[in-house]
Amino acid sequence: MRLTIRTNLAARVLMSCAVNAGRQLRAADIAAACNASGNHLAQVIHQLQVNGFVVTQRGRTGGLQLARAPQDISIGQVFRLFESGVPFAECFAPEGNTCPLVTDCRLRGFISRAVEAFYHELDPVTLEDLVRGNCGLTRLLELVPDPAAMRCDRKVA
Repeated sequence: MRLTIRTNLAARVLMSCAVNAGRQLRAADIAAACNASGNHLAQVIHQLQVNGFVVTQRGRTGGLQLARAPQDISIGQVFRLFESGVPFAECFAPEGNTCPLVTDCRLRGFISRAVEAFYHELDPVTLEDLVRGNCGLTRLLELVPDPAAMRCDRKVA
């Protein structure tokens, strides 16, 4: 299984916003910190905004920030949002499926359950779980260093 670039970028945007809580972030700053294409990032930010994960403000003093608290953002929900339109295999695609085995193949059912198990494992993981006490991530993504925020809790597995 491989996640799409958009899912990866969505996680990076959300982690950047969580690390910089309470600040308006510019998409260009996130793109630079996350080594991402500004074009792709803008599309991902739009999708996150439409689905209520971030709020955006246009203009000179604009930017984006989290729309919800990090503990209220499920990583499973974010991944489902960005991965749901991408068929895992050809036989999952409603259009363009040319597999002659689709009507009799049992593998599809097993794959479907495995993909659901993947999301089930991510559902209880919150954005807060990814950033809390993660000093390395904070150093990488914090746009305005805050020495008081640099304390590390125990690692969360």
